[in-house]
Amino acid sequence: MESGWWRVPLACCRPRVLLLHALFWGLVALRVFGAALLAEDKLAAVKAAVAPCWLLEDFVVTAECSECDAFQTKTRSACGQTGYVEKVNCTKSNRDEYKSCRSAVMEEHLFWKFEAAMLSVTALSAILVVLRQRRLDRLASEKVRRQIESI
Repeated sequence: MESGWWRVPLACCRPRVLLLHALFWGLVALRVFGAALLAEDKLAAVKAAVAPCWLLEDFVVTAECSECDAFQTKTRSACGQTGYVEKVNCTKSNRDEYKSCRSAVMEEHLFWKFEAAMLSVTALSAILVVLRQRRLDRLASEKVRRQIESI
């Protein structure tokens, strides 16, 4: 009646495995909490600085999203975030300002980088599964050989 599917395998309780799990989840927690703290710092910095007009009022895009050159990257703070910028005109104050944007080309590059990373992880996982299966098969063969020799 009792299948034991809920039982924790003995291999998971080895000190090395437990240490690896603790290290992994510790790094994950550090990354999450660190990102949260950085987000709070950035939010406080944005509030402290004078907010651009496009955050406070309606705006019209006067120049489409384009890549910043080397000079623009050094002179415009909006270029530093994504490397792309668009010119906007705020309707109430009638001011022209530059706003960071995300271009289709940049998004496509990020997408293909992600796809390459996932393909690499898939290939690595497949190789590890094959190696592990070979090792287990070899251990099973040795066990059968020992049993036959003992007869």
